Amino acid sequence: MSTSPSPDAPTGSHEQLLHRISDELAAAFDGVFSPEMVERYVFESYTALARTAKIRTYLPIITRRFARDRLTALAHAEGKQPSGVPEVLFVCVQNAGRSQMAAALLKELAQGAINVRSAGSMPAEHLDENVVTAMQEIGLELGEEFPKPLTDDVVRAADVVITMGCGDTCPIYPGKKYEDWQISDPATMDLDGVRTVREVLATRVRNLASTLITVP
Repeated sequence: MSTSPSPDAPTGSHEQLLHRISDELAAAFDGVFSPEMVERYVFESYTALARTAKIRTYLPIITRRFARDRLTALAHAEGKQPSGVPEVLFVCVQNAGRSQMAAALLKELAQGAINVRSAGSMPAEHLDENVVTAMQEIGLELGEEFPKPLTDDVVRAADVVITMGCGDTCPIYPGKKYEDWQISDPATMDLDGVRTVREVLATRVRNLASTLITVP
């Protein structure tokens, strides 16, 4: 009996693009992962992102970024390409507000001294508009960011996992530090409310950074 292809599977030009992306990443991770594994990660990443995408025009572009980041995380977790810096993962349900804001704040503060990622247990289609605006107000652009599904590889790579509402959906691994920040969800807030969340996160992020690096 034949089965229908998954509605999230790539077709046509997207499939061709994903093969090209797979070749590109296989070259970048030559000697670290096999071309077959890289291709599997690329196609899995596309499918995961497609589940919440209503417009798929740019899916291959963000798939390249998502797959590369997952492969980088896996290489670090397996000791094949250690990053040499602390790794922090911020997780909230939709990865469209709190976790994106916290990640941007920590990246700006750490200036490369900490590797920062964010993800969502149930990622939204796009970032909250008020979140993007509130971060622009302090000079941080989130225009190229996108909600990413929570995957095992990024959790394994993290030294510190900060949750903001995903609860026990996050895998637990020994030797990692887990914190749960009780931060209000900006999804239903107006811009003033999001600004308040931004300032609360800025304080928490600075305190976190001070435990990992020397903060100027």
